[in-house]
Amino acid sequence: MDSDALRAMQAPLKDRYREAPEAALVTLRAKGRLGDEGVTCKVETGHALAEAGLHPATGGDGLSLCSGDMLLEALVACAGVTLKAVSTALEIPLKSATVAAEGDLDFRGTLGVAKDAPVGFAQIRLAFDVETDATQEKLDQLLKLTERYCVVYQTLKSGPPLEVKLNRA
Repeated sequence: MDSDALRAMQAPLKDRYREAPEAALVTLRAKGRLGDEGVTCKVETGHALAEAGLHPATGGDGLSLCSGDMLLEALVACAGVTLKAVSTALEIPLKSATVAAEGDLDFRGTLGVAKDAPVGFAQIRLAFDVETDATQEKLDQLLKLTERYCVVYQTLKSGPPLEVKLNRA
C-alpha cells in the first residue's frame, strides 16, 4: 500500500470523526473461559482460541501461552503496524523492519515469595531494526510518530485507570 492509498482509505474516517467525535469512540473487548483442566484460560482472539496458562517460572508446563508474553506480543504487533502505517504515510521506504519487545519480571512477586518484589513488568524495552536509506531526521520523525500513535505503547506508558469487578454468574 502506498501513502496515497492509505490516505484515501483513512480520509473518510478522519472526516467522520472530525464531524462526529463520538463515532470515534469504540470499546474493544476480549473474553476468555477458565480451562477445565490445569490452570489455564481460553481467550477468544477473533481468529482463533488462545489458551493461556502459567509460565514455567510459576509452575506451568510451557505448553500454554503466557499472558506476559501475550502482552509483549500485543505491543510488538501494534508497534509494527503503526511503524508501517507511519512510514507509508511519510513515504519513508523500508526495505525491511523488525520489532522486538522484552520485559523484566521478578516472579517472586507473582508467587508471593517476597512482599517487596513487584508483581508485573519492572521494565519493558521496545526496539525497531529498520533497513532503509532514509535520513536520520526522517527516522527520528518515524520513531516519534510511531510512539505517539501506537495504542498499546501509549496505554502501557500512560497507565489509564483500570476497573476490576467480580460478578457472580
